[in-house]
Amino acid sequence: MGTDRRNMINFGLGTIGRDMIYTLVSMFLVVYLTEVLSIPDRTLWWINLIFTLGRVYDAVNDPAMGFIVDNTRTRFGKFKPWVAVGAVLTCFAVVLMFTDFGLTGSKYVISFAIIYLFWEVAFSANDIAYWSMLPALSMDQKQREKIGAFAKICANIGLFAVVVGIIPITKALATVTGDLKTAYTLFAAILAVLMLGGQCITLFGVKEHKEVFKEEDKTSLREMFTVIFKNDQLLYTAISMSLFMIGYVTTTNFGVYFFKYAYRNEDMYSIFALILGVTQIIALAVFPLFSKKYARRTLYAAATALVIAGYVIFFFAPMHMAFIGTAGILLFLGQAFIQLLMLVFLADCVEYGQWKLGKRNESITFAIQPFINKLGAALAGGIVLSTAIISGINEAVTPDDVTPQGLLIMKIAMLIIPLILILAGYLVYKYKFRIDENLYKQIVADLKERGDINL
Repeated sequence: MGTDRRNMINFGLGTIGRDMIYTLVSMFLVVYLTEVLSIPDRTLWWINLIFTLGRVYDAVNDPAMGFIVDNTRTRFGKFKPWVAVGAVLTCFAVVLMFTDFGLTGSKYVISFAIIYLFWEVAFSANDIAYWSMLPALSMDQKQREKIGAFAKICANIGLFAVVVGIIPITKALATVTGDLKTAYTLFAAILAVLMLGGQCITLFGVKEHKEVFKEEDKTSLREMFTVIFKNDQLLYTAISMSLFMIGYVTTTNFGVYFFKYAYRNEDMYSIFALILGVTQIIALAVFPLFSKKYARRTLYAAATALVIAGYVIFFFAPMHMAFIGTAGILLFLGQAFIQLLMLVFLADCVEYGQWKLGKRNESITFAIQPFINKLGAALAGGIVLSTAIISGINEAVTPDDVTPQGLLIMKIAMLIIPLILILAGYLVYKYKFRIDENLYKQIVADLKERGDINL
């Protein structure tokens, strides 16, 4: 098996368990707080504040973590040590986050804040180091797309395994343990073991092409800010990604609530998620075929059109799976293409930054991704929490307790607000991002001529 193929497989497999853990926190932490722990509205407002403050904290933490990774010098390289440390600490934090210690009121809020912030630091270390390895695995755009596509397929396997399995598995565990709270703790522990196993595959199976790049001096703190704010293409990518992720994650985080209170059949959520998961994985698998025939700009426009069509149909659809399923398939087909395009845009920004500013700085560049993912998850969580309170869902015992007005508020927050955000993200890309296939070839040629890379 060639190095490129081995790297593609081992890099991708490593993220299945990672994305299981991330999905548990980003999509189901709010569900756990409201539906399992039944935390009162007053405490939820404080937790919502913690999510918001966490984003401010991340504004410093993620770039700082990228700065630390870029300046790491070990015999194992600069990425793998942080992948390992971050994985272990992330798993520890997530198990604590989904464990009920019997605390209430201010004691619970304080303990939750400590654990949540600890998780953010740990996952940032792992996530930044993991994804910033991608540009070091290949300098070829098409090969990067293949590696990125397989990694995203594996990530989505992890994501949808949790989305599809969390309700039936936790119910089964609750039957055995007699307690849904304990079931969630055991579920988190199982995912932690899977994450550690997958990360070992990456750590021991991936080979970086270190010989291609010249050894660079360490990045100073001042240069870190230069990397972020003077790489204009990185900034535009970050803005576009942020708008897209906030919208997309907001929609997905409403899934359980929609099927419980609007569709009135919570068990259909797992079936719906399974269909969409298969759809998304197929979309990622065929992306390289479309990439051979069409420019990235064309693919992004087509994907955005699919997403828009999906949202419009979903909003006006009657409570029938034929209509809702069709809308979901359109939405997730487009979303899969956009997520992969965003990943390769970030990878290309590494060479663009090296070309413009003189250094590669993979980890500082890729620090943008976890920051955006957590920004999207937290702001989406804030939107969901606020909507659950305002619409009356949090206090509802049965679907009949939610008024038609409350359901309309939920649908607007779930579908209309995300649609506006995703469309805005596309417009930022369309008018500001300029690293196309031709410019990238010119960048690589110039870097070779300067002696910055050896191909």
